[in-house]
Amino acid sequence: MSAYVSTKKQMSMQTIAKISMLGALACVLMMFEIPLPIAPPFYKIDFSEVVVLIGGFAMGPWAAVAIEGLKVVLNLLLNGTITMGVGEFANFLIGCALVVPATVFYQHEKTKKNALIGLIMGTIIMTLVGALVNYFILVPAYAYFMSPAITMEIIIGMGAAIFPNIHGLLGLVLLCVVPFNIIKGVLVSSIVFVSYKKVAPLLKRS
Repeated sequence: MSAYVSTKKQMSMQTIAKISMLGALACVLMMFEIPLPIAPPFYKIDFSEVVVLIGGFAMGPWAAVAIEGLKVVLNLLLNGTITMGVGEFANFLIGCALVVPATVFYQHEKTKKNALIGLIMGTIIMTLVGALVNYFILVPAYAYFMSPAITMEIIIGMGAAIFPNIHGLLGLVLLCVVPFNIIKGVLVSSIVFVSYKKVAPLLKRS
């Protein structure tokens, strides 16, 4: 019995160590951001979710949520916040919208087909959640906390400079945010799909 408890405790410590390592790595990747010409400059793609997804595929959806949360907290501690944590919370929600559906579906049967379907599902759900979060939380919070330097009108104007038929927040979300998240989901999913099987053995070692 004591050997079983000791083994279980050791496994738990190993899992915590892996989550901590992956959370730190995701935080580092989060700092390397790439702007896209289809969205205002403050929308930037990072590839931190690649690490979160790989960890989730290897250890389950709860681990993916833990890695995602740790990544956001570490970034908050290192870089601070301009939105009183609202932007970071929104980032966490959008990230979870991608990684949780993908890892949950993959855990049912760990095949390439399920990985692909899970990643597609995650991308679709992230796009939908991202649109809602940006419309109701993220953009209003950004405009509120950055005012008067950046107002809602200025943000919408940034979108209109790219797509002249944007006249309000809804247009900005539909024409900039939705395509942005689709592109991010496709890029992140592609990297995970081709690399997971090569990286997974490293995470499964005791």
